[in-house]
Amino acid sequence: MSISSRFAVGIHILLLLEVYKEEVNTSDFIASSVNTNPVVIRKIMGMLKKAGLVKVRPGVAGAELAQRLDEITLLEVYQAVEAVPENELFRAHGSPNPKCTVGRHIQAAVLPIFAGAQAAMEKALAHVTIADVVKGIEEQEKKGD
Repeated sequence: MSISSRFAVGIHILLLLEVYKEEVNTSDFIASSVNTNPVVIRKIMGMLKKAGLVKVRPGVAGAELAQRLDEITLLEVYQAVEAVPENELFRAHGSPNPKCTVGRHIQAAVLPIFAGAQAAMEKALAHVTIADVVKGIEEQEKKGD
């Protein structure tokens, strides 16, 4: 199972809100950049709002960041959009055969490894901010890529 695309879309939304902060960032505008349906954008925007990452103005089209760029980590975005259920980035398969030595012990053997891998990924995401990603976008734009 891969991480939900909501994570990448959540990052995309936050980047758009910064790069086009002088514009009216409607769900239609954002959806056109993401190349998805505005309904998907509104759903993810609601998750970001609930997490305190964006402000949405009811009755007026548009949204804006609720925090400074350097305060929003990728871990916060990941958690806000529920990219995967908690502690389920890596899961052991459902019902291995308990009559088999491997089947009987596989979960106990791999689940601590999986938990460590998820913790390492989350630690890495906690050290990257939306400001860092904006810098990457700007560098790519300067290169002409």
